Amino acid sequence: MRRLGLVGLFLAGLMLAIASFKGLAANGTYESIVLDFREDIPAVQIQQQLDAIAQQYQVKPRLNSEFSEGDHLYIVEGNSRLLQALQKSKLAKSTEAIEPNYIYRAFFTPDDPEYSKQWNLRSINAEAAWDETKGSGVTVAVIDTGVSRVPDLKDTQFVEGYDFVSDRSDASDDNGHGTHVAGTIAQSTNNGYGVAGVAYEANLMPLKVLSAAGGGTVADIAEAIKFAADHDADVINMSLGGGGESEVMQEAIAYAHDKGVVIIAAAGNANQNSASYPARYPHVIGVSALGPTGEKAIYSNYGAGVDIAAPGGQTQGEDSTGGILQNTIDAETGEPIFAAFQGTSMAAPHVAGVAALIKASGVQEPDAIRNVLLESARAVTDDGLNYYGAGHLDAANAVKLAMRGQITFRDFFRWLRDNGYLNPRFWIDGGAVALLPKVAMVLGSYLLAWFLRNYLPFWSWPLTSGLVAGSAGLFVFRGFYILDLPQWPFRVMGSSIPELGTALQGTNALNPIFASVLIPFLLLALFLGHAEWKWFAVGTTLGVASCLAISAFMSPHLLWLGTGAIAQAYLAVNALLCFGLAYLVTRGEGEAA
Repeated sequence: MRRLGLVGLFLAGLMLAIASFKGLAANGTYESIVLDFREDIPAVQIQQQLDAIAQQYQVKPRLNSEFSEGDHLYIVEGNSRLLQALQKSKLAKSTEAIEPNYIYRAFFTPDDPEYSKQWNLRSINAEAAWDETKGSGVTVAVIDTGVSRVPDLKDTQFVEGYDFVSDRSDASDDNGHGTHVAGTIAQSTNNGYGVAGVAYEANLMPLKVLSAAGGGTVADIAEAIKFAADHDADVINMSLGGGGESEVMQEAIAYAHDKGVVIIAAAGNANQNSASYPARYPHVIGVSALGPTGEKAIYSNYGAGVDIAAPGGQTQGEDSTGGILQNTIDAETGEPIFAAFQGTSMAAPHVAGVAALIKASGVQEPDAIRNVLLESARAVTDDGLNYYGAGHLDAANAVKLAMRGQITFRDFFRWLRDNGYLNPRFWIDGGAVALLPKVAMVLGSYLLAWFLRNYLPFWSWPLTSGLVAGSAGLFVFRGFYILDLPQWPFRVMGSSIPELGTALQGTNALNPIFASVLIPFLLLALFLGHAEWKWFAVGTTLGVASCLAISAFMSPHLLWLGTGAIAQAYLAVNALLCFGLAYLVTRGEGEAA
């Protein structure tokens, strides 16, 4: 019944999305209405109708231009109330269209000559976001190697910072890393020079905690976090990290969060299954890196602690076109250069910049800004190891969502619809949870039990538990990702017995040892003499039979055996063996069961 309730909730959400689709689709602005009269309507009749409109609604219809007379295209000033009235009037019979005269605007494209090389800004839809805001009035603290005022930061606003390495107010860069990061956030843009930044009207607060060699202490970083919070920073970017948990840093992060600061950190570049600290801490948005193709960059950490993914670049040898291009300094000479870097360090400032755009759009609280970032991300459906968190960063979606104000259930359903979750084929064809095959496995296991109904205590809890465990498991848990908790327990809980062999790897392929009659045989041999556990073993055997049969029919995929006829035959044969084994064990039980 609980599973039927989940299916009912899904269908109710689908119906609500369909019912509200028309209202959600149109969000353009207009100040006038287009009246497109049919070409076969005489001019005299058109004029009579225009006069009637003018008299009834106190408006003045007019030709759109001197070229509109032949097309009978007229404009009348008005709002949605007048639009609805005209659409319901007799005028509809004489027109081809009565519709809003939507206002379209040119998308802003900066004139920076090297902007064409910044694939990363286009991949997060920065241009559409800039039509609404550029981050004015927001301060972003860059906790890094310092920031030098290179030529392409000339027009960027700076606020007071500090060098915690040398204990002085001048927080200039002697490495190049921090200046590059700062450029991604707020490079001077549309200045006819160099490249662009995400939130280029935001203020930068340089806080140096890393030396020229790139290293720094937890104590300095924690002090910099508190400094930023005490000096009115709105966003903190930390493109740094390491191993080892620190109560001092965790306290500083909580302090900054309580003062309303959004905190963003890089996940790390070790290609390991968990983000580094401080990205793993609560109240920190951990960022993994994407390459130019939108896939996880080969170096990026993933798994626990990753909340969202953003462009981090991926270069190949001497070819730097796949990197993130910004103006920084040469670490050896200190001279300004344009350089393409790669790393989660480059991904995090994209998120910091978009957080600044969201803040400038009117969303104030750090948790609300976090929610906008995650809800507006472009979801990735096949992400068993949490490479991407909520999905790919999207500046335009984030600003659009932020400008709607508070996120409502209506916004949530819109987000579900736009990301495909309300499309049944998303679930059927392998979305976050492949709903149809999983339900089919559970129902199939009950059907197999029904075939043996004369021998089985059909509604006993041991049998039912075995049917579910063997067929589909608690599959709704497979998509759960909770900050700082290991993800493998959710994948294990969400897996059926045949899927346990590959649950830790997060792959859809089945291990032939687990996807066979072997485990059901061992369970029956172990529990055959037990009054209740025997029925759990029988249920598991029938559940496995159903899982293997459905998998053979819908998506045969086995490690070492591939996805072809051999895998299909292997699954089908083992499904028959499981059912036969259950039949033999229950044969003769009769009413004594």
